[in-house]
Amino acid sequence: MPKIYQIYGQDAHDMTLKLLEASDAIRLVPAGGSVALKPNLVIAGTPESGSTTHAGVLSGCIEYFRGHGVSDISVIEGSWVGDETMRAMRRAGYDKVCSHYNVPFYDLKKDATRPVQTKVGKIDICCRALDAGLLVDLPVLKGHCQTIMTCALKNLKGCLPDREKRHFHAMGLQKPIAALGAALKPRLIVVDSICGDLDFEEGGTPVQTNRMYLGTDAVQLDAYGRALMGLNPEDVPYIELAEQYGGGSTKWSAEDLVELNRPSDTAGYPKPSGTVASLTRNVHENQACSACFAALVRALHASRCGQGQEIYIGQGWQGKTLDGLGIGRCCRGAGECVMGCPPTAEAIAHKLEALHWG
Repeated sequence: MPKIYQIYGQDAHDMTLKLLEASDAIRLVPAGGSVALKPNLVIAGTPESGSTTHAGVLSGCIEYFRGHGVSDISVIEGSWVGDETMRAMRRAGYDKVCSHYNVPFYDLKKDATRPVQTKVGKIDICCRALDAGLLVDLPVLKGHCQTIMTCALKNLKGCLPDREKRHFHAMGLQKPIAALGAALKPRLIVVDSICGDLDFEEGGTPVQTNRMYLGTDAVQLDAYGRALMGLNPEDVPYIELAEQYGGGSTKWSAEDLVELNRPSDTAGYPKPSGTVASLTRNVHENQACSACFAALVRALHASRCGQGQEIYIGQGWQGKTLDGLGIGRCCRGAGECVMGCPPTAEAIAHKLEALHWG
């Protein structure tokens, strides 16, 4: 089985360098090939909030590969529907890293795409991800409001144009995420688990876990991350689906772990709090895009209104008459609706308060 290299600490740059050196990652770059670094920039949030990949992970990768003779290095990413990639990259400090090392950053929202046949049909994937000599997946291990967790496999969704991201939600997320992982199959993954928010992909309640780990099988690393978070296979089914589709193996054991150091604190990995599930227990979600659903979660958390009321969200409700509050233009058939694609959390909270839903 592939090895999982693990290190503890808080210095993302130094930890990344040590992981890459220990694993001899340069062997994965084809002769004369390029390296494309794919971080997690889902929103314009800081790494310290638990939402985005630390800038030190990028700088560590750039120094390592450049130090081993790779000249063609780039950073590629596309933030989620409703946010601007370039705003997000500046917020995360990537502009300073790219400027310092003279490495280009490419907004995949503006990239050309190519259809790729997968287990769920054709998926339009950005060419810069498909054509990289080595695609390096740099996810954050954290929670997600719809898929419970997100890590290596789901981070690849940033390699899609916005229209395909919406299509993924219409297909139910689980199968297309698995199919995309099998199609792209990144050969190097460095997981940032320094302070991911274990409940919500947008961050806000970071949990200091002070570790990073590296491997060559995205499915294996997701299975390992799921175990760290105390989740079961049925909680995150796209991992087993990715294995079935040929994306990798879910198998790992303690013998597969190569620990470069030991933590001073021997406490176990913290678990998700279940806050999102509690806030959304009366939400009827049907093919909702992540940006829309996350805005609703933020509004419910901020206002503490809407508990016990019927709320509808998602593409699956288009054209239907709904008795309750609809979120987003897909649910304009509801008695009350917050329009937008996606609507802002502020607009949703204002509507909840205006309806006196407490």
